[in-house]
Amino acid sequence: MGSHAGAWEPGKIKKVVSIYNSIMPVVQHLAESGWLPESLKYAFVFNSLVAAIVLGPVLGGIGTLVVTKRLAFFSQAIGNAALTGVAIGIILGEPYTSPYVSLFSFCIIFGMAMVFTKNRTKMTTDTLIAVFLCISLAIGACILLYVTAKVNVHVLDNVLFGSILTVNELDLNVLFAISFICIFCGLGFYNRMVLSSFNPNLARVRGIKVIFLDYLFILMVTIITVASVKIIGAILVEALLVIPAASARNLSRSMRGFFFYSATFSTLSCVIGIVVPMELEIPVPSGGAIILVAAFFFAVTTAIRRLRLAYPVLGKI
Repeated sequence: MGSHAGAWEPGKIKKVVSIYNSIMPVVQHLAESGWLPESLKYAFVFNSLVAAIVLGPVLGGIGTLVVTKRLAFFSQAIGNAALTGVAIGIILGEPYTSPYVSLFSFCIIFGMAMVFTKNRTKMTTDTLIAVFLCISLAIGACILLYVTAKVNVHVLDNVLFGSILTVNELDLNVLFAISFICIFCGLGFYNRMVLSSFNPNLARVRGIKVIFLDYLFILMVTIITVASVKIIGAILVEALLVIPAASARNLSRSMRGFFFYSATFSTLSCVIGIVVPMELEIPVPSGGAIILVAAFFFAVTTAIRRLRLAYPVLGKI
């Protein structure tokens, strides 16, 4: 693994950011000339589209493991923990537009504590998620009144449902860094994570560190969920981890197909959910629009699956 480490050092991330800064003027010029959608001439729309293109494949790929491990509601718990983390950051004096220190700190502690408790108590995952979700909501409820008195309530709306208006260069830099970490870990451990999900005992026999992979996967889900809050929203990020993966399962016949279908559906949902409302001037949150597009893909793939079952000859196409 050490031979790959240089590919993910901070200098490489800065290079990606530099490429982004050089592409943006070109895209804006093409948008003003009529070659691209007009909304792309605005920097915040371009920022959101870049975030969508980065987030889509990462969320889609991680979503396959979320579905396989039956952790669909864990991402929802992290989303609610993100809201509490934002509130704590505001109380501690962080900028309410980017309270990343408290946001990441609280959510990582939340996720690691859940895995630690699971390994020590052997409780079922759904029970633990419910317990920790309630704890997070209780903490958030206790400080929410104080927070709303300090900042505009619409700030919290943006955290809950996402808003392309709030995406800035700092958010993109954080997103680039987190995405690189998740891609690096995912590429290196994906097969072992899949095996440990289907058959933990067999994975242990083969020398795979199942507990370590549990911690690593929960960490990946946690940090990419937090990085997605600005675009998709704390409440809806779970849906983008689960719905594209569920759509992919309707069509896929292998883990490879499962992964690539999920990444494709997730990316298309992000891009379409951001661009179409802007072009049609539909006043809806970006997170809601993204999830509605993902739901459309799910409905279509479910219909295709039903047709394949009803007419087996279509299954060969």
